[in-house]
Amino acid sequence: MYILGISAYYHDSAACLIHNNEIIAAAHEERFTRVKQDENFPENAVKYCLKEAGLELSDIEAVVYYEKPFLKFERLLESYYHFAPRGLISFVKSIPVWVKEKLFIKDELYSQLKKLGKYDKKKLKLYFSEHHLSHAASAYYPSGFESAAILTLDGMGEWASASIATGTGNKIQIIKELHYPNSPGLLYSAFTYFLGFMVNSGEYKLMGLAPYGNHGSLQVENYKNLIRENLVDIRPDGSIKLHMKYFAFATGLKMIRTKKWESLFGIKKRNSSDPVLQCHSDLALAIQQITEEIVLNMTREAKRLTENKNLCLAGGVALNCVANSAILKENIFDRIFIQPAAGDAGGALGAALAFAHLHNNMPISECNTDKMKGAFLGPEFSDLDVLKTARKYGAEFEYIEDNNRLFEFTARQLTEGKVTGWFRGRMEFGPRALGNRSILADARNPEMQKKLNLKIKFREGFRPFAPSVLHEDTKKYFNIDVSSPYMLFTADVATGIRKNLPGDYENLDMMSKLYIQRSTVPAITHCDFSARLQTVHKETNPDYHALISKFKELTGTGLIVNTSFNVRGEPIVCTPDEAFRCFMRTGMDVLVMQNYVFIKEKQNINPELFKEKFKPD
Repeated sequence: MYILGISAYYHDSAACLIHNNEIIAAAHEERFTRVKQDENFPENAVKYCLKEAGLELSDIEAVVYYEKPFLKFERLLESYYHFAPRGLISFVKSIPVWVKEKLFIKDELYSQLKKLGKYDKKKLKLYFSEHHLSHAASAYYPSGFESAAILTLDGMGEWASASIATGTGNKIQIIKELHYPNSPGLLYSAFTYFLGFMVNSGEYKLMGLAPYGNHGSLQVENYKNLIRENLVDIRPDGSIKLHMKYFAFATGLKMIRTKKWESLFGIKKRNSSDPVLQCHSDLALAIQQITEEIVLNMTREAKRLTENKNLCLAGGVALNCVANSAILKENIFDRIFIQPAAGDAGGALGAALAFAHLHNNMPISECNTDKMKGAFLGPEFSDLDVLKTARKYGAEFEYIEDNNRLFEFTARQLTEGKVTGWFRGRMEFGPRALGNRSILADARNPEMQKKLNLKIKFREGFRPFAPSVLHEDTKKYFNIDVSSPYMLFTADVATGIRKNLPGDYENLDMMSKLYIQRSTVPAITHCDFSARLQTVHKETNPDYHALISKFKELTGTGLIVNTSFNVRGEPIVCTPDEAFRCFMRTGMDVLVMQNYVFIKEKQNINPELFKEKFKPD
């Protein structure tokens, strides 16, 4: 049975196609439209999924939407009623949109599907999952576990903002929920907004800023006390209660009551163009530690309620890899699986899987590894597609047919300090580039973090970069006992490769801390000696594994820098054309697409042709 899952109309719209137990294809709509976090109906993603399977829309037996709009509308009405008369302006603006577009979403979805091909409405049934059930299913069913505790955490769904469930066989049962407006995701997003980053996309910047805070300082502890006393009640069972007089998301078009926050913390709300000060780093660290406390409480409660040894995680908060690592260090569960597309895009996958297993009673199949196929579920392109792009722009290239020679050539370019775009195989599903749409560099180079941030990605200088490490070499470089194939855990770099810090390190300002070498692989070592690592496995990505192995042969180092193939504000590239344009408008030195190699200095093309502007992220 072919089932199409869809998420749309909030952010990160996506589509996923499954056949019985197998995930055939999945993709974000943003990768096709080039609109970051595109919320519109995933027309292009659906077309791709059908094409990948060789199907027409009439071949699909069920379409499943990832949440229930009527429940969401009920929450909206009750919230406005509860907080009245505050929020009248927001109510007047939002209700007409809901009535026109979202209450009649069944007709809207059928209308959008009609654009994609003919179908029999009697045969193509449309179903609706619940938001957090979709998240839970997206994590549990691909995990390979026969049973597990399931924890979902995000901003909000219909009513739930977090849930604890149990998965047994092919069944999922929701045990406990935390309800809007009390939300760990919205609490974290409120600080994202206050510190000058964009809600729903800047939370990872907040996470990256937190380590620059002064750990254990009176300032950080003071901020944490202010948060606990004024913004949120944190309870041992994992539940929280937000003090809504400080928040505006329930009644208005902003996250917080800014003047109250400024008075509480004694600092002004940061604008995106303002410099990042130590107080901002300290506040980021405070809310990161508070979030970890909340997540650990929820995790312990999940263990208490389910008594299971396995844990599955999903929802936007599950992309907080520092909090995930806090769970790992507590040894609450024996095994943990985190859905790599943990946000709303993954809801499309979860909706389809929930329907297959809960509605159609599809049994789960035994699996020694997870069923996400390394998250390589998106489009791939042939040598001919790459050649067409080269001819379109009159690009100079070399074709290296032998893969072993190609890997050796690329590895040598990396050892010479060349930043290399790497485009091979199927595009990743989820927010992380995992070696198929990646920009690569030598982690040993002390200037590489600065170069990548300022000349390649065009983003804030404090942002860290992730290492891709050969799975078999992980413990040589990092203190971690599990694999991290989806870049969803952080780990401290091993003591043996660390360098001593200056005696006055904690008193230095953020920019001074930034460029101090902390290890033999400085480009991926964050200021607290941590790294958000990806373990690379030969079984799921043999080409990428072979490239890093070749780099190790040349250097003795079994890891490289891996960052997503895009610039700030741009979705990860999907096609050869997008990859070449990104290559030409940045400081990248080399581009490898399939078996074609492009050297920047050999391109006799006007770079002005490739200038593009993307909205700030």
